[in-house]
Amino acid sequence: MNSISRFFWFCSGVHIGTLEKHPTEHNKYIGIGATIFFTGLFAALSGGYAMYFVFKGDTAAVLFALFFGLLWGLAIFNMDRYIVSSIDKNASSAKQMLQATPRILLAIMIGMVISRPLELKIFDKEIKERLKVSYMNNQRSKIDTLNGSFDKKYKIELGKLKEAKAQRDSLESGIKADRQKLNFEIFGNKTTETSGVMGYGPYAKRKEAELKQREQNLDTLSADVRKLEQFVDDRKQFDGLMTEKLYTGKELDSLTNIAGFADRNWALGQLSFNPNGTRDLNTSLAVTFIGLLFIFFECLPVFVKMMSARGSYDHAIANLEEVQMHSSDKDKEFETEVTDQVQETRISTEIERRKQRIRTQE
Repeated sequence: MNSISRFFWFCSGVHIGTLEKHPTEHNKYIGIGATIFFTGLFAALSGGYAMYFVFKGDTAAVLFALFFGLLWGLAIFNMDRYIVSSIDKNASSAKQMLQATPRILLAIMIGMVISRPLELKIFDKEIKERLKVSYMNNQRSKIDTLNGSFDKKYKIELGKLKEAKAQRDSLESGIKADRQKLNFEIFGNKTTETSGVMGYGPYAKRKEAELKQREQNLDTLSADVRKLEQFVDDRKQFDGLMTEKLYTGKELDSLTNIAGFADRNWALGQLSFNPNGTRDLNTSLAVTFIGLLFIFFECLPVFVKMMSARGSYDHAIANLEEVQMHSSDKDKEFETEVTDQVQETRISTEIERRKQRIRTQE
């Protein structure tokens, strides 16, 4: 327990030798030190998680995450330790507030930075679903853009193809209808356009000859349509339209698993909105409150130091600093006095030396 206490005292930035003389202050600074330590620990986890996504897919991603997480955690720990230890409890409340204000603002910014990666992990499932929707919409938009560009580029050819298909369908429909009339004529079905006499007479022969000619025209027209379709397909293949398809479920899962930090961060921001653009109040409040929780946790060491009353340790530190300043002043006076005396001796010695030189010359 003594080792743990001394570790947390170190974390709080106190002068351990002085604090040991004031047992009533021990628990207060253990609490302050523990708060600073766990803030740095959360920062390390957050930074490591963020760096893992930066290098995700790399074989050394875990090593990079561990190294950067440790580095980031130590940096935040050192900064918080300095912020808390630099607040002078012997100053007035107004001065303490003035000292703490820029540090609180800095703590808020740090809290926002360390909270974001942890929020990404907390809402991981929802982020993946939102990314799937985004990737699918982007792919659909990409395909629509390519198709629109292709339609504009080959407007004439597509127009010819459309016209040829319309002619083919119209001719095919007409041939089908006339073939039915010819059958009615041969089998003696009475209609407004048939005689009703069974047999293969001159009228039926003439109609059949006309149908054969029209069928030949249909074959020629169908061949032209196939040529135009082949040309269009070749152009689509060349322009990349044939290779662009909507993602399958497995492809979407793979894309979301390798999504980078920027994409996931964007998706987290989009969780506050419904697909129709309206605000999702419940999710928005959840994200906001989690962020505020980490910001408050980062500011907590400063708040704890400010809320704590001025104790015997603070008084002892003030006295120690006053003694050290007095000692420093006395050291200054001593050095000044010695320097003055040495200077006077040097001057006297130099004067005598020059006098002696003048006498020697005479």
